[in-house]
Amino acid sequence: MPTPTTTLALGPDWLDPEWLISTFGLLGILAIVFAESGLLIGFFLPGDSLLFTAGLLTADGHITYPLWLVCLLITIAAIAGDQVGYAFGKKVGPALFRRPNSRLFKQENLLKAHDFFEKYGARSVVLARFVPIVRTFTPIVAGVSGMRYRTFVIYNVIGGILWGTGVTVLGYFLGQIPFVKANIEMILIGIVFVSVVPIIIELLRARLAAKRGTTPAERSELEHAAQEAQRHRQGY
Repeated sequence: MPTPTTTLALGPDWLDPEWLISTFGLLGILAIVFAESGLLIGFFLPGDSLLFTAGLLTADGHITYPLWLVCLLITIAAIAGDQVGYAFGKKVGPALFRRPNSRLFKQENLLKAHDFFEKYGARSVVLARFVPIVRTFTPIVAGVSGMRYRTFVIYNVIGGILWGTGVTVLGYFLGQIPFVKANIEMILIGIVFVSVVPIIIELLRARLAAKRGTTPAERSELEHAAQEAQRHRQGY
């Protein structure tokens, strides 16, 4: 399927939104949104730029489904992904904080999501949608912390609609502006850059914290908090 924009040379093809959409179509978009929303292996996937590109290609007719259906299915996939993440966190509990690092799982990603959850409370389920990596781990942390299920579902639905529909619709309407279409490559680079900057900042902060020797203490504190949450599941 041809695409109206220039392929971004920002990494391997399988992380390029246009290549993913042209290769796997709408089902591929839904699978990626689902994975990035709550599966541990989905944190590196291009969520924001993928949704923006999906909206743009829907406007140009390269995605043949109507916008309302694309937004509805993306939103459902985002909500379902968070639900799976919450269920996983609730089942695994504190043991997740003792899981060893691997190529696809890093404790610091889980700790960042926990800090985000502690700072914003139930609202973090909505806000995390717009923060790469954090959006993958926050529903898991919500499950570990024993957040009341009804509360989680409400905020999950709100966040799924705002992110899944909002970013896609933004790409749809901006994609019809001649200036945007003429400079779409730079715009997508900007989206990726904005998404990556918070990650870079957090990585630098994590390295500084590790040098100060605070990471083990933080992990112990988080394990204790998770264990307490398991005993008081009605805290939210």
